[in-house]
Amino acid sequence: QVQLVESGGGLVQAGDSLRLSCAASGLIFRAVVMGWFRQAPGKEREFVAAINWSGGSTDYQDSVKGRFTISRDNAKNTVYLQMNRLKPEDTAIYYCASTSGVALTTIPGRYKYWGQGTQVTVSS
Repeated sequence: QVQLVESGGGLVQAGDSLRLSCAASGLIFRAVVMGWFRQAPGKEREFVAAINWSGGSTDYQDSVKGRFTISRDNAKNTVYLQMNRLKPEDTAIYYCASTSGVALTTIPGRYKYWGQGTQVTVSS
């Protein structure tokens, strides 16, 4: 049974940093693309970042480029999202997800497994 468990969310002020973690089990972690998505109240879930199996290739939503960094530790079956210079518009529930393939993708429907999410709230 595949499980993805996010942690690290919280309430911070604008300009602060947070690091989200997602611990995976039940899958061959080193073989899959991992992604981070977020969903704000009243909005659709949107792509934030993705990383390939080795960590050598990444992709980001334009609004987080230069502020967020996705990384992974295959020895720990964990993917991270370092979020710097947070803004109130970053407020959302953040989800990690895994694909069943090797190609980076920004499309939620191509991710097979999802975590339960962790709340990030940024106050102004």
